[in-house]
Amino acid sequence: MSGGYGVLGEFETADELVAAARRAWDRGYRHLNAYSPFPVEGLPHMLGYRAAILPLLGLAGVLVGAGLMYGLQYWTNVIDYPINVGGRPLHSWPTFLPQAVIVGILLGALAMIAGMLALNRLPELDHPIFNVEAFARASQDRFFLCIRSDDPRYVEEQAAKLLHEIGARRVDVVPW
Repeated sequence: MSGGYGVLGEFETADELVAAARRAWDRGYRHLNAYSPFPVEGLPHMLGYRAAILPLLGLAGVLVGAGLMYGLQYWTNVIDYPINVGGRPLHSWPTFLPQAVIVGILLGALAMIAGMLALNRLPELDHPIFNVEAFARASQDRFFLCIRSDDPRYVEEQAAKLLHEIGARRVDVVPW
């Protein structure tokens, strides 16, 4: 393993990027990153990404938020400070629901935002790949595939050779 972050190959089209990712995966590389100016269908699946946990985090946030708000209202109105107003029951669940739903939605949204930031490892203000000059076009019209140096099969010369073989226009070593 070398001292760099990995090897970066530049491709002109999304189809070339998908084909390159498939060939790199077939050769046994598992620590791959792909960069493109727009979402490429099938690419995350090809790189081995699983279904997101984000919806489950949102559901957990909704359930916890709604449960806590309902519990707070129950505790306040039934146990801690019971006041009989107009003969209504102390545990009047229809009046507890709107606030519980609102707080549940709020906590669900906050859980999904925090989960998205954590799962994407954001904010990441500096990344080694930004040191490659050609990478500036990743948000415009170029597609990049990076074979990271933490891959067990990674040998810098072999990874660079593979990227050349599978049609990379340009191959750069990504320094730390």
